[in-house]
Amino acid sequence: MSRSFTLPDLGEGVHEAEVLAVHVTAGQQVKEGEPILDIETDKAAVEIPSPFTGKVVQVLVKAGDQARVGEEMIVFEGGDAAGAKKQQMPERSSADAVLNKETAPVAQAGKTAAPVPASPATRRLARELGVDLQQVTATGAGGLVTAEDVRALAAAGREVVAQPASGPPSPVESFFYPAPALPDFAQWGEVQRLPFRSIRRATARQMATAWSQIPHVTSQDLVDITRLEAFRRKHKEEIKAAGGRLTLTVFAMKAAATALKAYPMFNSSLDLAAQEIVVKNYYNMGVAVDTEDGLIVPVIRDVDRKSLRELAIELHQCVQRTRSRKAALEELQGGSFTITNAGAMGGGFFTPIINYPQVAILGLGHGRMQPAAVQRDDGGYEIVPRLLMPLVLCFDHRVVDGADSIRFMKVVIEALQDPEELLISMI
Repeated sequence: MSRSFTLPDLGEGVHEAEVLAVHVTAGQQVKEGEPILDIETDKAAVEIPSPFTGKVVQVLVKAGDQARVGEEMIVFEGGDAAGAKKQQMPERSSADAVLNKETAPVAQAGKTAAPVPASPATRRLARELGVDLQQVTATGAGGLVTAEDVRALAAAGREVVAQPASGPPSPVESFFYPAPALPDFAQWGEVQRLPFRSIRRATARQMATAWSQIPHVTSQDLVDITRLEAFRRKHKEEIKAAGGRLTLTVFAMKAAATALKAYPMFNSSLDLAAQEIVVKNYYNMGVAVDTEDGLIVPVIRDVDRKSLRELAIELHQCVQRTRSRKAALEELQGGSFTITNAGAMGGGFFTPIINYPQVAILGLGHGRMQPAAVQRDDGGYEIVPRLLMPLVLCFDHRVVDGADSIRFMKVVIEALQDPEELLISMI
């Protein structure tokens, strides 16, 4: 009996992956647990093991292909079904196995149609596109309808039967207009075409979603980090000896956690469908990391419960794993707030894009020595050199207002400009 291995559900928000490498060929015998594919899902590289022992009959993908969750990738002959259940990434097998409780007969013109073999992911896609599975021409093994079959029918513009709405329409609608066709740039000179895939493609999708869905507003200020930098330099070697790096991002994470507890709306997400604001009672902070492959945002969990030393070590190790593409998929999920430090590369003021579905992001610029008016003990002022760092808070104006951002920034600034205040304010 043949079994089809399809791209499994790899986590929240992951719908497709790029095939990086294929480790098996048709006719090859494989054992349960042996690697069969390397894939890249959004921003994580994942090695997929064989779900069972058997013979490879057909390989349907190659390096560079894009596959969606539920799509058939490799066909096996035989295999231990019990072994497949042990795998962390379960088998999505052929037609007879995917007929589950989601499979329901479709009534048309008084007739009861036979159930259509399709995976749950494909059925969900069909519902989203308003495609009647009875009208789809199946191309998968054993008559299985694939996600591409559904998209092909939707793109062809044939008559489809829309599924009834499960509730009232969303009070907020999004309108997207197709981009105009590009001109032939080669008519003006030599061009080079590079594949738009992998991390760059995932970043583009995330940024477009955030920019189209969130009304961005930016609040900017300068923070005097002269004393904080002296404190950092004093303790950086002992942190380095412990395996960490005491960067300004570490201090910003603790300062932000304090501000988030004082103003929890910045630690929320807007659920338009339910007309609710989801306030998180955990403080998992995404930190934007610049890598050779593009921007990746791993998440440090429970920032409020960890010391500066613990954060410095964990963040450094996480950044190392991220840059070497060894970060686990779980490390890229579950963030409630994000920090991006452009100052590490010399950047000043900038306007970061919110990491949807979060409602705010804090940006750090490069600290520079600048003349500043400092009050003396006698009440007068003098101009002295101070290390001033740009601070940027970008927020979702649907959830929080400008006055909220000023109060939030004040908490962060007070914590960063005085190491003693930072330590005292940690909750």
